[in-house]
Amino acid sequence: MTQRLSLPPSLVETRLMAILRAPDAATLEPVAVALAAAGVRCLEVAMTGTGALDVVRRLRTLLSPDVSVGAGSVIAADQAHAAVDAGAEFLVSPSTDADVIAIALAAGVGAYPGAWTANEVVRAWQLGATAVKLFPASSGGPEHLRQLAAPLPQIPLIAVGGVSVDNAAAFVAAGAVAVGIGSGLLRDVDPADQEAVTARVRELLTAVRAPT
Repeated sequence: MTQRLSLPPSLVETRLMAILRAPDAATLEPVAVALAAAGVRCLEVAMTGTGALDVVRRLRTLLSPDVSVGAGSVIAADQAHAAVDAGAEFLVSPSTDADVIAIALAAGVGAYPGAWTANEVVRAWQLGATAVKLFPASSGGPEHLRQLAAPLPQIPLIAVGGVSVDNAAAFVAAGAVAVGIGSGLLRDVDPADQEAVTARVRELLTAVRAPT
């Protein structure tokens, strides 16, 4: 197996992955720029939106090198190849696919496959995952993550799915190395209001860096 990659500093330091999803992915560009300006250092662009790969390409040129941009909802080998070609620095999946993980490893980019049970988490790790995405995290809550993390401390878990500003710190306190937040990140916040975006991101970063 190709050597497993380490988690990027952008994710280790902030413990936050912003998940960007929209039917027309082009609408996500200004949101991504605003989030990066507010301090988000890891952005996932979901492949479910039209033009998602074009957005990945543009964000790689628009944002500073210390902001990691990856592709999400990657469930097949052809998507994985296309995302890597577009410049994605990591691939996120809702499930565990051996081919997707292998393509990520061969390309030298992160692989974050989704899993729920202990068997699934271990299998994803054995296949070479950089970290395992616990999905959907809200179904079992922080306690489910805690119970998985206790016997598997060597496997970094990222809580995704139903994670919000209100419960993100609880997932980190339970053992998550990071959380992935989608629509809940800017709920009730106008992405065009940079001051409000910055305030929300700072609130969240403070919570996940110092969980209570």
